[in-house]
Formats: sequence, C-alpha cells, structure tokens
Amino acid sequence: MEHYVTIASCQLNQWALDFEGNRDRIIESIKQAKEQKARLRLGPELEITGYGCEDHFLETDTYTHSWEMLCWIIKHPNCQDILLDIGMPVMHKSVRHNCRIIALDGKILLIRPKLWLCDDGNFRESRWFTPWLRPRVVESFYLPTSVGESLGQKQVPIGDAILQCKDTVVGIETCEELFTPDSPHVDMALDGVEVFLNASGSHHELRKLSTRYRLIQNSTQKCGGIYLYSNQRGCDGGRLYYDGCAMILANGELLAQGSQFSLRDVEVVSATANVDKVRSNRFQPSHGLQGITRPSYERIYVDFSLSSFKQNFDMHNKPTEERPIRIVSPQEEIAYGPACWLWDYLRRSRSGGFFLPLSGGLDSASSAVIVHSMCRIVTNAIKDNDQTVLADVRRIVGQQDYSSTCPRELASHIFYTTFMGSENSSKETRNRAKELSSLIGSYHVDLSIDTMTRAVVSLFGMVTGKTPQFRSHGGSTAENLALQNIQARSRMLLAYLFAQLLPWVRGYSGSLLVLGSSNVDECLRGYLTKYDCSSADINPIGGISKTDLKSFLEFTKDEFDLPILQNFLDATPTAELEPTTSNYVQSDEADMGMTYPELSMFGKLRKIGKCGPLSMFNELIHKWGDHLSPTEIAAKVKRFFYYYGINRHKMTTLTPSYHAETYGVDDNRYDLRQFLYPSWTWQNKRIDDVAAKYEEHERMNKGQAQ
Repeated sequence: MEHYVTIASCQLNQWALDFEGNRDRIIESIKQAKEQKARLRLGPELEITGYGCEDHFLETDTYTHSWEMLCWIIKHPNCQDILLDIGMPVMHKSVRHNCRIIALDGKILLIRPKLWLCDDGNFRESRWFTPWLRPRVVESFYLPTSVGESLGQKQVPIGDAILQCKDTVVGIETCEELFTPDSPHVDMALDGVEVFLNASGSHHELRKLSTRYRLIQNSTQKCGGIYLYSNQRGCDGGRLYYDGCAMILANGELLAQGSQFSLRDVEVVSATANVDKVRSNRFQPSHGLQGITRPSYERIYVDFSLSSFKQNFDMHNKPTEERPIRIVSPQEEIAYGPACWLWDYLRRSRSGGFFLPLSGGLDSASSAVIVHSMCRIVTNAIKDNDQTVLADVRRIVGQQDYSSTCPRELASHIFYTTFMGSENSSKETRNRAKELSSLIGSYHVDLSIDTMTRAVVSLFGMVTGKTPQFRSHGGSTAENLALQNIQARSRMLLAYLFAQLLPWVRGYSGSLLVLGSSNVDECLRGYLTKYDCSSADINPIGGISKTDLKSFLEFTKDEFDLPILQNFLDATPTAELEPTTSNYVQSDEADMGMTYPELSMFGKLRKIGKCGPLSMFNELIHKWGDHLSPTEIAAKVKRFFYYYGINRHKMTTLTPSYHAETYGVDDNRYDLRQFLYPSWTWQNKRIDDVAAKYEEHERMNKGQAQ
C-alpha cells in the first residue's frame, strides 16, 4: 500500500518581541496548513519570539512570554489534529537553548534543542544560547508550574530524539545543522528517519538561495527522504531581511516552494509525498550496512499518522509533481529584497514616508528606484486584495478610503526627494534628479546650499581671520577637504530638517525616515564624509556593491520603464564637491585611487577570503597579473589597506543598512538589541496582571489583620 503523507512548511513575517502578533500569525499558518489537508506543520526558527531578539534572549521575560504563547497556540481549537513543530527559546537547568517544540493535540511530545549554533557573519547565537552538543542524548524536562498546570503535563523529553509516527519516522535539524560538515540528517536517515524538518532563520543575501537549495537537494538525493525547509520572512527589527522561500523536497526533487519576496505575513506551502518512494530510494547495500553499524536514536512514539487511510483508497489523491526551482537574478533580488525591507520598516516604525537626498548620481538613484519598487509591490498587493497591506497604506497616508493601485500615486504621498545643489553642481545632475523624481512620482524640492555653506565659511573666517580655499584656487589639501565636508554635512542637516517639516508644509501629519545612499564599496574604502548625507535613518543600498547597483539599474531601466536611468549609468560618478576647471573634473574613482570593481575584489578577499595584505597581494598577482605589474598591484593593495585603516572609524557611525553582500562592513553594536520595537502590548498586559495579583494579596492581608 502506498503511503501518501501531506505535510506543510510555512514562512512568517515575525517581529522580535511582538508576542501577540507572532502568536496570531503562527495560529493562522496552522489553520492554513489544515485547510491544505496537511497532517504536519513546520514553522520558522524561534518563531514565537522572532529570531532577532538578540540580547533579549538573556532576559527571563522572553522565556516566560514564550511559554505563555506556546500554551495559547497548542491549546487553540484551530491547532488540533495536526503535528506541530514550533520554535522558541527554552531554559533547561538554567542553560538557554534554541529549541523546537513538537506538540500534538495540546500536549508537548518533545523539546529538541539545537545541536550546532551559528556564529559567523551576522549571527551570534553562542552569545545567547548553549548548543546541545550531545547527539542522541535525551533527558527529562520539568515544565514550569503554570505551563504544566495548563497542559496537564509535568515533564517531557528534551534532547536529540526522533518521532516514531504510526506510518513514518520524523527527524529534526535546525538551520545551521544543515550547513555543517556532519549534518544530523545523515545519521537520522541511516536510522530510518524518512521525513526531515528544518526550521530556519536565514537572512537574504545576494545569490544565497541556490546554496540552500543545493544543500537540501544533495542531502535528499544521497540519503533519500522528504525534507521540509521553513524560513522567516521580512524585517523583524534589524538590518536583516529574511527572504522566506520555504521548500519541500523528496529524494532530490522539489515539490513545493514559497515566494522569496512578498508582503504576505503568512504563507504556507504543502505537498503530498510518497513515503514508499523514500524506502525504495534507500534500497542499496551501502545504506543498509552503514545503518546497522550506527548507534540508534531514542524514538518518541506518536499515536498519529501523517497519511490518511481513506486517502490511500482515493484515486484522486495524487502525490505532488516535481517542479523546477525558481531562483531570481541578483538584479531582481536587489529590486525586491530591499523594497520589502523598507516596507516593513515604514509600516512598523509608524513614520509618514521616506525622504531621500537625490543627487543625480547612480547611488541615490538606486535608493530612489528601490522605493519605487516598494510602491509597485505594495500597490500590487492592494490589487490582490491584501487587506493587511491596504490597512497599513491607509494609516500611513492618513486616508481611510485610500485605494489607489498606482505606484506613482502612492509615491506622491509617502516619498519625498530633494536635490541639494551647490555652485559645484552641474545642470546635468540637477536635471537627472528632477526627471527621475517625475517618473516615479516623488514630491520633489530643488534647492541650493550655497547660502548655508558660505555662512559657515564666513563664520570660520570671522573667528580665525583665515578663509579656506579649494585646491583649484590654491588651497591646501586640508582646506580643500574641509570645504567639501562643509557641503556634505550641510546636506545632512537640511535632510533632517526637511524630513521633519515637509509633511507639515503639505498639511500632512508625521515625519519622514531619511534614506541613505552610500554603497558597500565606498564604505569599505571610507570614501564618505562622517555625518554627511550618507548618514541617515536607514540605507537600502549600504550592503550592495557599485557593480551590482549598475546591473540593477540596467535591469530596472527596462523592467520598470525608466529610460532616464541610462543617463545615470552613462555619467561619471562624482561627488561634485569641488569646482570644475578647464583641466579638472572631480571623479570618485580618481579620488579613491582605485576603481569600483577593484574595491569589490578587495572587499571579497578581505572578508570572504580572510586575506591580510600579503595574502591579498598573492591572490591578486594571479588575478590581475595579465594587465598589471607586481609593483602596481602592490601599490593598489597598500593603498587600499591604508585608507581602509584610517577610515575604519567611520563604520562605527554607519547608517543601519540592508545586508546584501558577504563582505559588508557594518560595525555591529555592542548592545545587541534590535532598533525597531513593537508597542510592548503583551508585556504591559502581563505586568498589569501580576500587579493586580499583588494588589489582591495586599488587600487580603489587610483584611485578615483587621
């Protein structure tokens, strides 16, 4: 008899510490999984708290509220008669663990701690959690008193065990464990596990999805099995965007895939797979011989089937057909990932929109086009009758009857751009900024900063008796740099002034989030002024290379019908902070002493290749030796490290940026908490509850004393 199991994996837009919102999204995902006739539901890593709680995982309140939400979820009427895999932190023997809770019909079956933690790049899991580090070891976990009373349980197993259902065997590995050299799924497969569950909190990075897919595909091709991958989606309060793409594979074939960039808070994908095909796939001598020599896992018996006896005799019940993986281009990733991140940040910060200093250069144009892409995504969601998105739009624009599906119309309400020109600005950059603003629909202001900068220089001269001059006018390097920085920093002051008051000028309420537009290559080199207009509230392109931004504008020029972008691509990148003369035109690459492609290479070798100056030179000798001499290569490497070193301090004040590139230079915070908070509704309610109990206790004591 064939065994068709129907299982579901989901992606949720969770928000760190939004306990009630996270709970409701989890319950909705379980409801949708059941509607799709799934018998098992897998959710993202740490979904009850949100993955990005960071140092809040050190607070006992986080664990208390997690248990409260878990009890609420697994006892909910919509969450019965389905096997649940839910992520939350658990404290066992005063040790904090990143755990999966396996539950069925209001009872906890198993707490499975994460064996191997992620501690590279953006991840600091060992700061908050301790890995289990004991494969196949299971202990007793004594539930908190209130939880035990609520669920009618005193203790449950905790550890690395597998689930023996009536018709198949289920095993669990969490996020990083898939990426480790000795992944748990290998031993589990050899011990008879047929369905693997992987809950993940994997952030978006350019070109990363194919890596995840290949790992899952290779593991199920080699070991056989049905593999469910779940992931968070959205911005949960920090620099990262989680890009979803939940997947279900069987024996190396993709059966289901969730969307990668979407505004939906809850998305569930399901598939029906044939367990007998897994068993057939494993019919090879090596699998059997290796299986009988490996130590066994403790099995937790579950009186539940992932298949249905009735469905086995239903001729219309068919296994899900395999399908090709959908992987978008890096240009599309830039168009949609940062756009969705911006939308989450805008709606959750309760700001009135975005303000962008639009210089007429490629970088600020990229930030503007990403906002335009966001408006396109939002209005498409309105077309699709997404009521959550529509409610957020109406609140942001301040119109309860707003229903436009035109991106330019939406931009006219929430996007403000300003060209802050000076006597050093060209007509070409001014016109490019104005035309792009017109095409995307932003509210645009054109102004001159000359009066402001002259006042600052005049004040300096009045105090010191000296007036600085540009290099082209005979000034020193110090004078020349100071005069450029005055212009750059003046623009930051004006940006925040206009961001606060432009909505007021138009009769709107609220203030705007200031967007930055410095790319990862310029940050790596330190080619920016500290506290200039690259300083902002958030920066959608701060983790993207100049090379990728050029490709992005090439793509969106046609995809979004913005022909003006060709003018941005053809223009020489320049800050326009120095006067142009007959024999001098300021150029970014000339100022930096290196090209943008060279900077990208330096960044990749420094971060990904883990190269110091010498090893970087040795690498570049073989990469650039056909067109540069060793002396020239050495000079470039030394120049890079010189400027990287003296400008590293600028990274401590870098605008929080969308993470997109593996050689990002964001100097993370020591106090690792997110910078965007919910309104603490559940926490406040619990405080009120506990306070009321103390008051009642005090009244009772006074009554007894009288």
